[in-house]
Amino acid sequence: MSLVLQQFGVAYGARPVVRNIDVAALPEGRIVALAGANGAGKSSTLRALAGLCRMTGQALLDGEDLARLRPPARARLVAYMPQSLPQASSLTVYESVLSAVRTACPQLAPAVVHQRIEQVLHNLGLHALALRALDALSGGQRQMAGLAQLLVRQPRLLLLDEPTSALDLRWQLCLMEALRQHLASHQALCLMAVHDLSLAARFCDDMLVMGQGQVIARGAPSRILTPALLRQAYGIAARVETCSLGTPIVLAEHALDPE
Repeated sequence: MSLVLQQFGVAYGARPVVRNIDVAALPEGRIVALAGANGAGKSSTLRALAGLCRMTGQALLDGEDLARLRPPARARLVAYMPQSLPQASSLTVYESVLSAVRTACPQLAPAVVHQRIEQVLHNLGLHALALRALDALSGGQRQMAGLAQLLVRQPRLLLLDEPTSALDLRWQLCLMEALRQHLASHQALCLMAVHDLSLAARFCDDMLVMGQGQVIARGAPSRILTPALLRQAYGIAARVETCSLGTPIVLAEHALDPE
């Protein structure tokens, strides 16, 4: 499974926000970080791939153009989690995950549905919260419940917009580790907008760095994260150092004056 973008673009009315992106095959089993400053086009890219706004060019998933798929077929292949937290409700975590899989995969037998739910809750460390209502959870817990609603559907492409934004350090690690395990087990691909570059460098296999609606760098985080790229993409002076395990760590020094 792979995702290929060809002359991909997104516009809101007459205003283009993403322009003529070409990305060679992003293979299955990987977490791909989508990085860049606010307004670079990350969220618009994810929304367009999810079918929530109009795109130009092509987004080919296993050779199929996502824009040509009917909504039910696209929903089976692609799952999207926005920046906003799942809506608080009286549904329990278990009920919300059950509703998600029944809506997206109505053909599944009940035994398969419940097996999937049990596995996802176990992998995400949510068993203790399974019978808690969503409106009784913290923001971070609701964010994890939202991810469970996506993973239980077993889509081919996961689109996550800043999925760790409301999480403390422990839950960030739980999410990233569970995500890696899920992708490897189900031959899926994840494209994830992220601001924490050190976290991305540790867990992501590939990185697309966006600037002004275009991809300005692509590659393994350990290869492309440099002070020069951070200056170009974020307008900051920064150092990139390496921890004892060989993982890059980004240390922002100060903001630079606009050129």
